[in-house]
Formats: sequence, structure tokens, C-alpha cells
Amino acid sequence: MTDSYATVVVDGDEIATLLSTLDRIRRTFAWKCGGLDADQLRATTAASTMTLGGLLKHLAFVEADWFAVKLRGEPLGPPWDTAEPGSEWRTAAKDSPAELYALWDAAVARSRAMVAAARAEGDGGLPGRFTWPDGRTPNLRRIIADMIEEYARHTGHADLLREAVDGLVGEDAPA
Repeated sequence: MTDSYATVVVDGDEIATLLSTLDRIRRTFAWKCGGLDADQLRATTAASTMTLGGLLKHLAFVEADWFAVKLRGEPLGPPWDTAEPGSEWRTAAKDSPAELYALWDAAVARSRAMVAAARAEGDGGLPGRFTWPDGRTPNLRRIIADMIEEYARHTGHADLLREAVDGLVGEDAPA
């Protein structure tokens, strides 16, 4: 097993530490979903209809929602700007593995660029460009923390689904 903590910032500032934690869990998620064919990405387990392909597409959407919309005040962008809310879960079965992997990779790259732009403007307390109806506005550190939580939950789902598909188990992606 690879020591993924070797790539995690252990002595950096708050934002660098949060971002390295987010990247570690993104790597683990990518590993859990990687190298599968269309049937494997569509496989379900137990009573759930959740699939690894659905998780890839859902997290691509969540990346856009949190980092583009809530952090930077930009539009969701394609394909989300024309998609029915929540449709990523069921439409992933129609997408090829290459399309799903490319969509998620592009979403993560866009998010990283959005975070870099925000960091150039201020520290972790920098408010996002979104306000909830109750008047609260999440800051950069809150948005990153929420993304860590989102990935942690769904990487747990991916653990179960991937083990059911081909027996792959483990906590960290290989180097």
C-alpha cells in the first residue's frame, strides 16, 4: 500500500492543508472508479441504484456547483446548464467511460483553476460569490471543507461498488 500521506501537506497553511486533503481524496475516488468498462461503471449493489458512473458524473456536477457557482459566481457551464437537476445519476448510464472520465477530469481541473484565482484574491476567509436565502455566504475554507465531506461520503460508496465489481479494495490509490 502506498503512503498517500507522503503527498499530503502536513506543515502548510490552512488552505494548503485543506487542498492537499481534498486532492488526496480525489485521487482515492479516481482510483476507485478508474479503468472500468461501461458495464462495470453501471453496476449496482444491494438495493441501491447508485453506480460508479453516476458518482463520477455527480461529483463533476458538485465540483461545478461549489467552485464555479458558489465560490466564483460563474455559471455551471455545460453540460449542467441544460441538464435537469439530479439527472446526472440516471444519465450516466448513457455515457461512455471515456465521456465520464473526461467530464470528471475537466471538472476537477476547472475547480483547481477557480481555487487558484480565489487564492490570488485573498486568504481562506475570502467570501464566495453566492449567498443562501438566510444571508450567509460561504468562504473559501468552508467550500473546500464541504467538498472534502462530499468526496469522503461518495468515496465510501465507491469503495462498496468497486469491491462488488471486481474485488478491488484499499484505502489509498497506488503511487
